[in-house]
Amino acid sequence: MNFGNLLDKNKKITIHDWYIPTKIFGALLGLFLFIFFYPNPGDGSQVIFEIPRGSNFKQVSRVLYEEGIIPNEFNFKLAAFLYGSENKLKAGRFTIPSGLNYFELIDFLLKGGFDEQVLVTIPEGIWQHDLAGLLKAKLNIDSSAFMKLSENKYFLAELGINSKSIEGYLLPNTYYFYKNSKSEEVLRKLANEMDKVFDAKVEARLKELKMTKHEILTLASIIEAESNIPSEYKRISAVYHNRLKKWMPLEADPTIQYLKRNGKHNRVLFKDLEIDSPYNTYKNYGLPPTPINNPGIEAIYAALYPEKNDYLFFVADGTGAHKFSKSYKEHLRNVEAYRKWRQSQ
Repeated sequence: MNFGNLLDKNKKITIHDWYIPTKIFGALLGLFLFIFFYPNPGDGSQVIFEIPRGSNFKQVSRVLYEEGIIPNEFNFKLAAFLYGSENKLKAGRFTIPSGLNYFELIDFLLKGGFDEQVLVTIPEGIWQHDLAGLLKAKLNIDSSAFMKLSENKYFLAELGINSKSIEGYLLPNTYYFYKNSKSEEVLRKLANEMDKVFDAKVEARLKELKMTKHEILTLASIIEAESNIPSEYKRISAVYHNRLKKWMPLEADPTIQYLKRNGKHNRVLFKDLEIDSPYNTYKNYGLPPTPINNPGIEAIYAALYPEKNDYLFFVADGTGAHKFSKSYKEHLRNVEAYRKWRQSQ
C-alpha cells in the first residue's frame, strides 16, 4: 500500500485504504483481549498464595509464575503497569480462585479478601496453657485444639521432638501471624525458630557439656522461671550446673510451681516439697522430665554457657535480684536476711 497516497491532501481516502490498518488493529486488539482478559488455565481449585511483608512487585510476579498461578510473568507485569498497581499490592495471604485473567487477578490482589497479619509478642517463660490463651485472644485459635496438638505424639514425632509435650521447644519472640492461622501452623513456626537456635556451634557445645537439646531446654526453662533479671541467668545456670556435677538435688522452686500451676505462680510452701512427682526437684536428683515453660534465647544461652563460679545456693534478696553463696551456712544467713525483709514489709 502506498502510504504516500494517504498523505496526499488531494487524494480521497477510500474504504479499501482503511481495510488493512483496521484489520491489523483488530487483530492486535483481539490478541490483547485474549491475552489479558481470557481466563488463565486452572483446574478449578483455589490456590493459597502469600505475599510476605517487604516483598517487591518483581518477587511477587516470580512466585506467581513459579506456583503456576500465571502462565506468563511479562504479561502479568504489563497488565499491572496498565492497571497502575505495581506498588499497590499489600502483604497478606490470599485464597485465589482458579481461572482469573490477569486484570481480574490484579484486582483480586488489590481488593480481594485476604488474611492480614497480626503482631503477637510471646513472653519468655510462658506456660503452654497461657500461650494457648494468648493465641486465642490474638488469633482466635481454639485453645483446646492447640493444647491437644501440643501433646500429640505423632505431631511431636514429625517435628523430631522426643517429649510428652512441645512445651519448651517453642521460641518466645515477637512474630507476625495471619489472623486465621491454625494451631499446627503456629506451632510449626515457633518450633522451627527454636531449631534455628541449635546450629552447628550449639550442637558442638552440647557435646562438650555431654547434654542433649532436651536437657538444655529443660534447664533453661528453670533458669527462665527463677529470675526476671537476664544478667543473673548465667550465674543461676552455674549454680545448677555445679549441683548437677555434685549430684545434689536442684531444689528449684519453679518446678514445684509447675506442679501446682493453676494459672498463677503460687508461692512454694514447705508442704509442697513433699509432693510425689518426678518434677519435684527437692525429692529427686537431676533435671525434671521435661521443660516447665518455653524459655527465651537468653536463658537457653545461659544454660549452654554458665558463669564459672563455685556457687551452690541462691535466694531472693528482696529487690528482685538474688544473693548467691558457696556454703550452706552462708546460704542460711542469706535466707534469714530475706525472711526479716519480708516481715518488715
